[in-house]
Amino acid sequence: MNVAFIPVRGGSKSIPLKNIKEIHGKPLVFWTVAAACDCRAVDKVFVSTDSREIRLCVEKFCVEDPERFKKVSVVDRSAETATDTASTESAMMEFARKHRFDNIALVQATSPLLTGADLDNGFNTFLSPGTDSVLSVVPQKRFIWQIDNEGNATAQNYDVDKRPRRQEFEEYYVENGAFYITSRKDLLASGCRLSGNIRVSLMSEDTYYEIDEPSDWTVTDALMTKRELKENESAEDAGKEKEPAQAPSGQQKCKYKMFLTDCDGCMTDAGMYYSEKGDELKKFNTRDGVAFRLLRENGIITGVITGEDVALNKRRCEKLKIDVLAQGCADKVSCINRLCATYKIKPEEVVYIGDDLADKDAVELAGLGCCPADACASVKAVADYVAAAKGGEGVIREVTEMILNQGGAGS
Repeated sequence: MNVAFIPVRGGSKSIPLKNIKEIHGKPLVFWTVAAACDCRAVDKVFVSTDSREIRLCVEKFCVEDPERFKKVSVVDRSAETATDTASTESAMMEFARKHRFDNIALVQATSPLLTGADLDNGFNTFLSPGTDSVLSVVPQKRFIWQIDNEGNATAQNYDVDKRPRRQEFEEYYVENGAFYITSRKDLLASGCRLSGNIRVSLMSEDTYYEIDEPSDWTVTDALMTKRELKENESAEDAGKEKEPAQAPSGQQKCKYKMFLTDCDGCMTDAGMYYSEKGDELKKFNTRDGVAFRLLRENGIITGVITGEDVALNKRRCEKLKIDVLAQGCADKVSCINRLCATYKIKPEEVVYIGDDLADKDAVELAGLGCCPADACASVKAVADYVAAAKGGEGVIREVTEMILNQGGAGS
């Protein structure tokens, strides 16, 4: 069992009772509790607090939306683990000794821009071979300097004589404090939220800020407004697309529970475009964006599994609110099996779209293996469904309409 653990104490000094102070129209803690509940990999959500006011606040918004917050329980946090000097690990250890579970995601209430998809990506990384714990980070491209005792400054991560352009700058990763994932066994053995082989799960640069001081509050509230505006614009753009024909009344519910696809050659035309400055570009299809929305509205988990590991794919998946992005994946079959275990579904309940040799085994494994019209011959030979559309020309939309309008029956 996977649990989310959200420690919220009542004794904040910088912003009194900040965990229930309203931000963007809701108590601060509301946003991370909602994200944990939206995470498909999380079975139960525990809010741990020493404050009666916080308990009542959480219980109130849970009662107001019982379906969304059905995973939530509020548990007591001892006074010893809620002091100004007590570590978060002390609260985690206290909880772990009292409750049985397999894996724990420590979720910080001070990161209200966290989403369920972020946590799902974190669990996907956590379940990859050789991983013992995961932390959320944001990519940064900054010029770092250090000042010595004499006041002299020295560049730490670049040569001042050969100043790179920003796009050439090597990324580094900053801990944003949004979440950490480990097993109960490793937590109790190490006493730390991170131990063993540690991997990172990337979040958007907007999530760099943790709310600690009043100025952080102002910046984060503005970022939440910005995100909401983008979401509304995306919804409006999607609404301009012609909707697919509605399924006949009484039609069988789609039998597939997860929809996965490769990126290049499926979501794109497999072309690699470069600007004069060397920036890599890709062409995605707007109709496929509507398809992912339709899948989400029908309760189907969505994901992209790709051998690449580039920021461009991540930005597209974030815009489309895709649940899972597995980048740098060399073994797609193992990845699908891990996702099935995480979400408690069977491979025969999975749709997978692939176009090249690296996808062949995954196409064979899936309950409905699909490919674009221009896929390689060996993938076409094993596919259950060969689309009329080529990669990047609406193949995701075509397969989506087929499974939704036919109750999941491929041909």
